[in-house]
Amino acid sequence: MSRFAAPDGLSLHYEDNGDGQPLLCLPGLTRNTRDFDFLAPHMGAYRMIAMDYRGRGQSDYADDHATYSVPHEAGDVIALLDHLELEKVTVLGTSRGGLIAMVLAAAHPDRLSAVILNDVGPVIAPGGVERIMQYVGITPPYRDLAEAAEAMAATLGRQFPDLAAETWQRLAAAQYTETGEGLALRYDARLRDALIEQAQAGPPPDLWPLFDALKPLPVGVLRGENSDILSADTLAEMQARHPDLVAVTVANRGHVPLLDEPESLDLINHILRDAR
Repeated sequence: MSRFAAPDGLSLHYEDNGDGQPLLCLPGLTRNTRDFDFLAPHMGAYRMIAMDYRGRGQSDYADDHATYSVPHEAGDVIALLDHLELEKVTVLGTSRGGLIAMVLAAAHPDRLSAVILNDVGPVIAPGGVERIMQYVGITPPYRDLAEAAEAMAATLGRQFPDLAAETWQRLAAAQYTETGEGLALRYDARLRDALIEQAQAGPPPDLWPLFDALKPLPVGVLRGENSDILSADTLAEMQARHPDLVAVTVANRGHVPLLDEPESLDLINHILRDAR
């Protein structure tokens, strides 16, 4: 197990596999390095790096849950790049990871070769936020992973109409762990407190300037056809602001594409070639 120290000394987990051109994979809000298990078999030609944010996966939980924020997590990413002695990387950011990528483009543009945003942009659709707040930080009520997989399929099946039962089981196992008393979260439940406090601190910031910081870079955007986070209108505005942006809408996917879809793989490889 590989670990590094965040700027405040917190011990964080990462995975580093393969050789060649580096691709840094940043997971979703409550997710972990398992976010990229569907992608990994297709990345044999690249050095694939993924990390667990503070309070997620196998990383340590912070004493102060207020540090569960995009700016702090962006600082942790830079600490990882320094630990690995990587001058530049292409960042593949899923959801929360894409927001972190935009912060990095604004604050540390010299550390990025390219960016791929997986179903996220500078405007977060409110319906998706409401859905996320229905489960984040709440102990799952399911008895085991099989029951959790069935519940996920029932809740999200309209966004992902063609996923097999085995895929839902893998997704459930990435989100939860079985204990003698039922399922437990694979992240610090105080993440919910951090999100609520950040929302109460004032209106959400304007993220368009962060997106505009991506203009000098090769940028790709994946949007799930049924996404409730990245709308088609927001993607159209992103394309208008960044004419060289490469965008793909992935059929039969919501938030988020799994990254093993042929169109997702084509876009990822396209941006990696441009970054090279």
